Amino acid sequence: MIKHLNKTIAVISLGCDKNRVDTERMLFALSSGGFMLTTEDEAQIIIINTCAFIESARKEAIETILTAAEHKKRRLEKLIVTGCLPQKYLDEIKGELPEVDAFLGVAEYDNILSVIERLYEGERVFDNAATDETEPKGRVLTTAAYAYLKIAEGCDNHCTYCTIPSIRGRYRSRSIESLTVEAQNLAQRGIKELVLVAQDVTRYGADLYGKPSLAPLLQGLSATDIRHIRLLYCYPELVSDELIREIAANDKVVKYIDIPLQHISDRVLRLMGRRGNSDDIKRLINRLRREIEGIIIRTTFMVGFPGETEEDFEKLLAFVREYKLNHAGFFVYSLEKDTPSAKLPDRVDKKTANYRLKALAAAQREVAVEYNRSYVGKVFNVLYEGIDYNKRLFYGITYMSAPDVDPLVYFKADDVDVGNVYRVEITEWKGYDLIGKVGFE
Repeated sequence: MIKHLNKTIAVISLGCDKNRVDTERMLFALSSGGFMLTTEDEAQIIIINTCAFIESARKEAIETILTAAEHKKRRLEKLIVTGCLPQKYLDEIKGELPEVDAFLGVAEYDNILSVIERLYEGERVFDNAATDETEPKGRVLTTAAYAYLKIAEGCDNHCTYCTIPSIRGRYRSRSIESLTVEAQNLAQRGIKELVLVAQDVTRYGADLYGKPSLAPLLQGLSATDIRHIRLLYCYPELVSDELIREIAANDKVVKYIDIPLQHISDRVLRLMGRRGNSDDIKRLINRLRREIEGIIIRTTFMVGFPGETEEDFEKLLAFVREYKLNHAGFFVYSLEKDTPSAKLPDRVDKKTANYRLKALAAAQREVAVEYNRSYVGKVFNVLYEGIDYNKRLFYGITYMSAPDVDPLVYFKADDVDVGNVYRVEITEWKGYDLIGKVGFE
């Protein structure tokens, strides 16, 4: 049996926080097989959970695979690649990467033990059937104070630039009951903050309950011992009256929302297959700020989309400067051959796209400086995450920052424990990050 192999395993997780949850689920399955986790240098088995959303993600995945394969010259016995890359591109990569012993798609994480057993029986494995996932049996947390809760899989939005529906399939929600049970289990394990993720969080429950049901889910999760709940990836057209009221009134819901807007030009939004328009977006932002005290808004914007003119870009740049969203990420359009946008004319050259990217980033830096200046002298609750030994400072996040993507608060203190919340007075800032000291707990 596989549990008697006593092999050492290293696991590498690439891509988004949703991939991290899948990796944690796979680690749970591995833990029941008697494996010992170790470094890549010491591993007999390496598993790489990949992203393949855009070209740069695929390039990173391939480079990581090739680097890991070098360990076969020494101790490594089996190399396994899981996730989006083999789900979407198995036929293309299985011949080009003979170093890989198994390719597993996005519905195969719970089968990892049987796959390893098949490998040691001499089989090379190719499994990427588009089957529905079972309810998670458990997960090994790779975070301390917070945890991601993946509330749904797949996507029904079909934006013209996106490959996710072809990789992850249709939108499939987990039930409120199962998510509430998992949330309570996480609370009992010391998790303070749940970060809700899906490809589209605001569509939650439409498939199960006949209408989007994120607000009822928030109510169910709030009945557990979890202290804080944060929302990522909320599509603007589905941020409903009910949801706004729930965020405003529910003390456990962090006053923070991530809304991937992608652009502000109506013409570009139509080309992208987005449902809203610039007026809808502006009204939503104004309403969120009016009805939810202290709301922090994060977004992402894409530049260089086919057909984006200088006028379209100037509209976007003006919007960034005028609306001053708290956090914004920017990226250049990536042409994906199986998407409708790949057939559009008037492609933007890389030099122009990169210029636009830098201009937007510079504008957002000015916004960030303005916010950071206003924070000096104020005191915030900071969820302590760890130590930066180079800076010789502790660090954590306030309600204003989501884990992994937003700025940190670095601070001095005499004694702190991971997962606890401390009152930190902001004394200065460097770049996007804030710096302070613990005044009192």
